[in-house]
Amino acid sequence: MIDLYYWTTPNGHKITLFLEESGLAYEIKPINIGKGEQFADAFLSIAPNNRIPAIVDHAPADGGAPLSLFESGAILLYLADKTQQFIPADLRGRNTTLQWLFWQMGGLGPMAGQNHHFSAGAPEKLPYAIDRYVRETGRLYGVLNKQLADRAFIAGADYTIADMACYPWIVPHEKQSQNLDDFPHLQRWFEAIKARPATQRAYAIADQYKKNAAAPTAEELKLLYGQSASTVKA
Repeated sequence: MIDLYYWTTPNGHKITLFLEESGLAYEIKPINIGKGEQFADAFLSIAPNNRIPAIVDHAPADGGAPLSLFESGAILLYLADKTQQFIPADLRGRNTTLQWLFWQMGGLGPMAGQNHHFSAGAPEKLPYAIDRYVRETGRLYGVLNKQLADRAFIAGADYTIADMACYPWIVPHEKQSQNLDDFPHLQRWFEAIKARPATQRAYAIADQYKKNAAAPTAEELKLLYGQSASTVKA
């Protein structure tokens, strides 16, 4: 059994995508980040960076005590290795997958995240910041579109954790001021993943939590975006 500490963000969706595809048994432990639940001591013992997602695997391969992990990319790689699914076994295919997983973790996610923040979450509209991150998001879409020009999925013919990592960050493309019509290979890939039954199940899970979650208040936005070193518990 996998315990998944989850909320309805792109990084949270990555792990439900994998778990729904793989068939691993799991239980969701919701962490409402708007309410500050990510700062609870019990969660921080699993995810010291106070971010979702995190997991606890109660049946790790070494047969030892339950194993906890945080950081969505590390979790995807761990689950892929655990199940021997969604990551190629050969040297070249594995490393192609890993480099695009790292590309998402270091580029697409952070840049699109800043796009979301300055376009919708910041208390002050800063044209330079908005333009900078909209443009950089568009550049990254262009990189991914080019990669997909001659292959079905990011790492080749097969669906992998690289696709699972990137897809949730493309879902809010309209909020990022991106038009998928400008990226035809990316659009074809996006529609193919959207149609997968496991993708539909994963996003139905998110809808269940979203319908019970009110829009964040000003105080909750301050909690999300106003952290500093002083908020890290010693």
